Amino acid sequence: MTVRRTGRHPRTCPLLLAMFLLSLSVQWVTAASEYDPYKILGVSRSASQPEIKRAYKNLAREWHPDKNKDPNAEDMFIKISKSYEILSNEERRSNFDRYGQMDENQPFGQSQHHGFRSFHNSFYFDESFFQFPRSRDFADSKYLLHHAQFNNDVLPDSYKRPYLIKVTSDWCFACIHIEPVWKETVQQLEPLGVGIGIVDLGYERRLANQLGAHRAPSIIGLVNGRVTFFHQAVVQEHLRQFIEDLLPHKLVEKITDNNYMTFLDSWRVENKPTVLLFDQVPMVPLLYKLTAFAFRDYVRFGFVDQGDTHNTRLLRQFNINTYAPTMLLFKEDTEKPVDIIQARGMKRQIMDEFVSNNKFLQVPRLVNQQLFDELCPVKQFHRRRKYCVLLITGEDQTFLPGNKAFLDFASANKKDVLRFAYVYQHQQQPLCQALLPNQASLTPQVVILERRSQAGKVLYRSVSGGWNGSEEDKYRLHEQLELLQKDPAYLSSDAVLPELNNEMAPIFIIRWINAAYDYILQIYDDLLYSNWREMMPILSLIFSALFILFGTVIIQAFSEPGENKPQKPKPKEQPQTDDDDASSRTNSSSRPPKKDFVEVTELTDITYTSNLVKLRPGHINVVLVLTSASKNALLRKFAKEVFSFSGTQTLHFSFLNADKHRHWMPSLLRSASDTAESEGQSDEDEESLDYTGHVLALNGHKRYFCLFRPVFTGDSSNDSSSETSFSDRKRKSRSRSRSSSHSRSRSHSREDGACPKRGSSRATSIELHHKLDRLGLWMERLMEGTLPRFQVPAWPFLHETTNTSFWES
Repeated sequence: MTVRRTGRHPRTCPLLLAMFLLSLSVQWVTAASEYDPYKILGVSRSASQPEIKRAYKNLAREWHPDKNKDPNAEDMFIKISKSYEILSNEERRSNFDRYGQMDENQPFGQSQHHGFRSFHNSFYFDESFFQFPRSRDFADSKYLLHHAQFNNDVLPDSYKRPYLIKVTSDWCFACIHIEPVWKETVQQLEPLGVGIGIVDLGYERRLANQLGAHRAPSIIGLVNGRVTFFHQAVVQEHLRQFIEDLLPHKLVEKITDNNYMTFLDSWRVENKPTVLLFDQVPMVPLLYKLTAFAFRDYVRFGFVDQGDTHNTRLLRQFNINTYAPTMLLFKEDTEKPVDIIQARGMKRQIMDEFVSNNKFLQVPRLVNQQLFDELCPVKQFHRRRKYCVLLITGEDQTFLPGNKAFLDFASANKKDVLRFAYVYQHQQQPLCQALLPNQASLTPQVVILERRSQAGKVLYRSVSGGWNGSEEDKYRLHEQLELLQKDPAYLSSDAVLPELNNEMAPIFIIRWINAAYDYILQIYDDLLYSNWREMMPILSLIFSALFILFGTVIIQAFSEPGENKPQKPKPKEQPQTDDDDASSRTNSSSRPPKKDFVEVTELTDITYTSNLVKLRPGHINVVLVLTSASKNALLRKFAKEVFSFSGTQTLHFSFLNADKHRHWMPSLLRSASDTAESEGQSDEDEESLDYTGHVLALNGHKRYFCLFRPVFTGDSSNDSSSETSFSDRKRKSRSRSRSSSHSRSRSHSREDGACPKRGSSRATSIELHHKLDRLGLWMERLMEGTLPRFQVPAWPFLHETTNTSFWES
């Protein structure tokens, strides 16, 4: 029996696939060509920004869904808004003109994705199975956030109101489940003043990375520029509580009969009006907290529970109606409010208008530059002139009557063009000195000024006679204000005002504590909810610090026991050996020696010019003066003492044989006028002196030298060098403790001097050996630049001639 298979031939499948792909590409091209912002707005590609803006306004007014009942009005309005968003931004417009690119965050060459998205939105599955809508709702599209919009608008606005942001993406099943709760929450919180935003994870990847959102759905709260993630169940009550917890604490103070007078009198210190809200609920409503957050820099807010028995005197004093919420606003007069509103359904718009119209006291104190800019704005147009009447006064009790009289005058002269304020001269000294340059005494003065530029330029005039608050002072001020309104040129003086000191700024330690507290909370939140992407840099830093710490402990634990033992200080009476002297200064130089010997060259006719006269700028040649008899002993000692400094590239070491050039040292000392006067010796005495063991630090370029005189050992206390002192001895002992014991030295000189005879060799060798004992200390002072310098007009010749001759460097 033969079984026959039925069905289509397999070769027809590629044909169907090709047809499907062809139709798909047609949809792509059609969708992409339809979405041309120039065609949608009806403007040419060379249209200017005013033409684009005019076309957008006309089309938006025509196709707004609330005014146009066409079923396609909603989609058309979205296209118009998107087109204007692209063409109004020069960068996006340039990208579209070059690459057909719609989004500034989209990589080049991927402009077709918008067409695919339009195709995806029109490719509709059965809602009963996938639960996907045909297109994004118009209500959601107006909340979509872009990277530039977020940083320019939303982030600064988060310091005035909190934002609730939802992170979503296409083909997100969990996003569909929370959509009903999200819509109800938006309808409830947006009228209260909460900002709403939506971030598409697929199309705003850069903004999502900035927020730290790497998955959808996510709900984020934004307050004061700080991002906080919502981690509870998506329920309306939880979202509302989440927003309430984001707000700073103590925005609204609970007021009772016991503290209401203290609260109302706080305007003197806080420099702000006070607002009292009376309501029947025991907890502060969220609407009131949001209003307090928006105006926290201008007004203090208090809440009174009408149902509390401790508030009966407060309710009776201000005659509060217990059947509707009531708001009272107080300024300087704490007995009578300046404004009252009462309504059963308190709206955010009403509260904002009520508070914004009374943001300042009648006579506020200028405590920062921001308040000064708002009270006394810069003149822009002639009809918008604002004159600031400023009282410069003091903080003592003796100034209170004059300040009270100024407040009464301001209350009686309320005009839109006048702003009254006062400053404390002690708190704002730069401002007062600019306005009153010739007055140093602390007497109250009134200054009328008009700001002309943001740079601080003002025109002003001070009221003659000062201000004591008398009727005569009030009459004089009123007369000058009348003259000012008739003739704006009445302000005859000009000045540039400095920026005001911020008297209300918290001290550094408070700011540091607040920043540390926020940082700790952020770390705790990230650890609690395992936000490892954000925690990786912090964890890396912590583990690196722990690794270094434990590594140090382990190294110390396995090191030899004798390495870390402190060395016992040696008694001062015990003299140190020569090897200790040399090794003690091994580490004193800034750079360790590169060789295990010291190169010491002899100054001869050949090397004299290069080693001294033509020495490079900044270089110093250290020259030891010796004789043929003392050559070997002094060179060994000299090499040991200067070994630790041989690593310095600017130091050179030489020696001069006094037997061959006995006239050079006297000639050098005679050429230095200061040295000749201090020596007080004749020429014959100078030539007969023994200069063996003297060391010179010669700067050939600047023509000066420093002199080291040898130390003669013996029982006399006068053997010490004139260049040393008690502090030098202490420094020497410290330098010896830092020395190295393995230094070796070698002289490059090949001349053999005559050895001293044995008859007096013991005493002579000891004397020569100790002449350079303090050379290491002298070298340290040379490196520090604390040695006295002797200037010479020119360097003498190495050989004596008939006429005194000198080298000119």
